[in-house]
Amino acid sequence: MAKKTSDKKNSPAQQENDKTKKLESITTDSANQFMTTDHGVRINDDQNSLKAGDRGATLLEDFILREKITHFDHERIPERVVHARGSAAHGTFKVYEDMSELTRAAFLCDPGAETPVFVRFSTVAGSRGSSDLARDVRGFAVKFYTQEGNFDLVGNNMPVFFIQDAVKFPDLIHAVKPEPDNEMPQAASAHDTFWDFISQMPESSHMVMWAMSDRALPRSYRMMEGFGVHTFRFVNNKGVASFVKFHWKPLLGVHSVAWDEAQNISGKDPDFHRRDLWDAIEAGAFPEWELGVQIVPEEDEFKFEFDLLDPTKLIPEELVPVQRIGKMTLNRNPENFFSETEQVAFHVGHVVPGIDFTNDPLLQGRLFSYTDTQLIRLGGPNFHEIPINRPVVPVHNNQRDGYMRQTINRGKTSYGPNAIAANDPKQAKADEGGFVSYNERIDAKKIRARSRSFFDHFSQARLFFNSQSDPEKNHITDALSFELGKVKAIEIRERMLALLSQIDKGLATEVAYALGLHIPNIALEDLNNSIPADADRSEYASLNPKGSLEKSEALSMAGTIKDTIQTRKIAILAADGVDEKSLSSVKDMLIAEGAVVHIIAPKLGMIISKGNKQIMADESFLTAASVLYDAVYVPGGGNAVATLEAEADAIHFLNEAFKHCKAIAADESALQVLESTYFFKKLPAEYSLETVLREGVLISSDLKQLTETFIKMIGMHRFWERENPRKIPA
Repeated sequence: MAKKTSDKKNSPAQQENDKTKKLESITTDSANQFMTTDHGVRINDDQNSLKAGDRGATLLEDFILREKITHFDHERIPERVVHARGSAAHGTFKVYEDMSELTRAAFLCDPGAETPVFVRFSTVAGSRGSSDLARDVRGFAVKFYTQEGNFDLVGNNMPVFFIQDAVKFPDLIHAVKPEPDNEMPQAASAHDTFWDFISQMPESSHMVMWAMSDRALPRSYRMMEGFGVHTFRFVNNKGVASFVKFHWKPLLGVHSVAWDEAQNISGKDPDFHRRDLWDAIEAGAFPEWELGVQIVPEEDEFKFEFDLLDPTKLIPEELVPVQRIGKMTLNRNPENFFSETEQVAFHVGHVVPGIDFTNDPLLQGRLFSYTDTQLIRLGGPNFHEIPINRPVVPVHNNQRDGYMRQTINRGKTSYGPNAIAANDPKQAKADEGGFVSYNERIDAKKIRARSRSFFDHFSQARLFFNSQSDPEKNHITDALSFELGKVKAIEIRERMLALLSQIDKGLATEVAYALGLHIPNIALEDLNNSIPADADRSEYASLNPKGSLEKSEALSMAGTIKDTIQTRKIAILAADGVDEKSLSSVKDMLIAEGAVVHIIAPKLGMIISKGNKQIMADESFLTAASVLYDAVYVPGGGNAVATLEAEADAIHFLNEAFKHCKAIAADESALQVLESTYFFKKLPAEYSLETVLREGVLISSDLKQLTETFIKMIGMHRFWERENPRKIPA
């Protein structure tokens, strides 16, 4: 579908729709204001409690003390059971063209309208205090403040999930959370309880491949995809429905970090992803995603080899292409983390007319779970009145009272119909914007069972693995070897090897070798232990068809966007005596391409260039680390080069950057610094441009050509092929 832009200016009504303006009335800046109690009484002394004499007992009547302490005692709300550690931002969404042929959702039918959004990214398993760089699924939740009410697209950065039925969700989370006897490990799946559960749930096989892949280690929230996970419905004004899968495609491409690098980042800066998102928005480098949809007509529901309602399956893009229908831009950081990021309440059941549900059994369970969760986490049924959760349209109903009620409802009655005051809100017809559920025919017996169409547990796991590049396959092998290597129970490891052998024999063999085990011969019907008590086990045996697709290009990150270095962080290693031209010319060209450049020196403060000019160092080797940067450059200058050559931290910085497959460049006069590294002797003796772009290491005296080539190298993100033949101690 072709993209369209519009020069049409927002109407006053649309401008009023701006969520930022809606929040202004309750946004407070206390600078130079009188301090007051929560009820507006000005405080004369906030430094001393009221006592019976200056050394006497504190008096109970000190209402200022009691209010302050009480608020402090209660200012931490229960953290989310999952997705506790998050980061968020405000932004806008605009659809490219009128989608009314497919849906009557108004915000998808007016290319001239701008819909405010609030987006929260998160890890899943860890607590609020855990690291951003845990190997984990990432939450990707978007709240659209539309003129028809709030629509929450609550998804992840992976398009499938571990389980098919919501009744298993508590078990999954109990398994992946720290083990209950010792509360370890935090934010990690590499332990017995998780793999014990997974090894008996073959339906998890597909999601395990995603979780063990590089998708679980994003370079940035700004560089990861988002998915609605479930199959939803679009419904148009004529009542005609289509199945729809939602995708978010980042305009910076999909990129990851290395596993070893992720572990190092967790120690150097556990807020790495939070800081990255915040800094990019503050710098005006606004993150952007295009909203994509896969549309399946209702009559094509059963034409696939898999069930559209199975949340452990995706629709390969080769079968149903993704249509990019609009763009989301995040352009403002929250004013207050707690009030906005922490108190925002998403709900998969928050939909608008034109978007509806399917019978996906995981989706159906989530429709109950989210409201129930918010009731306890945010104190009661009025969490929708918290400013960040308020829709931009008026709310009228007969709900009343409850904890923290903020709306002051007038009138004698709060029920309908009523004849006393006749003040109950009226119902809206469909053509007046009323939500009408899709008229789906249901004719079935009550039953606790699962459709046989859900029993293919391995073909899409195999498709995902086969679609990966060789480096990505190596990373999956290493991740499984690491995770299962942390599992103490041998029988759990063996069950997982049996499952992996159903996906790919070569993968299972490599993991078995790393674990020092053999692949056990376990029948398919014995691999699934999630079976009703009275069931015939053979009826619940996993299916393992070959599948018609061998590979899907969209499932690999290797083919992602690699033509930009915008917001990439580049480290320039420098010291006193640096050649100013060698430093500044490269730095200026990198900044002109949108990169963020930091000068790193042996100490903070000023360094003095060869021409006696002062240059401010952004970081020292004590505070900086290569894992926090995307590429490294070493400028020339005799004294600076000699200092860096003798600086162990500088050499380690370069060795580690090489180990993690990053682009490295150096002025030819800084060659001796690179010659001091471990990796230099492993490089080819003679260089050509092709060699440089393969190895990712560049040395040149032509600064213009060096920078132009270096920019191309950084745009390629990583030189993953370097890993195996170039492994180095760092």
